[in-house]
Amino acid sequence: MLAPAFIGLMVLAGVAGRTAVAAEAVESAAHDAARAASIARDARTGRTAATDAARRQLDWSGLHCTAPPALTFRGSVRGTATSFAAAYRSAPGVSASVTITVTCTVSFADLRAPGLPGVPGGKTVSASFTSPLDTYRSRK
Repeated sequence: MLAPAFIGLMVLAGVAGRTAVAAEAVESAAHDAARAASIARDARTGRTAATDAARRQLDWSGLHCTAPPALTFRGSVRGTATSFAAAYRSAPGVSASVTITVTCTVSFADLRAPGLPGVPGGKTVSASFTSPLDTYRSRK
């Protein structure tokens, strides 16, 4: 009688643990991606650097997304939301920043147990991080 309840509790702990680990990994990936993008001098290089940094961080953490992680790129100039590319087009001396959102869907397929309904197939985890562009560095 207690075995199904115990198994259910273990599956629940597995889902919660995997979700927490995924959230931390995605947050670190967003941080690394935004920082890598902010060091670049143009939007194209920034986008490539951010994508590479996010993938490296997710690989290092061992997180396996069900599909390649999705990255969303946004910018801000003088505190006003704008496109990612527009942030790089701002003149030196003007405050600008880039925001990267990393989204990953984590699978729980291996945690499903026969006779335990309700285990989700996966969970989508997202995190965003904003990093300022160097105010006095020239941009292309």
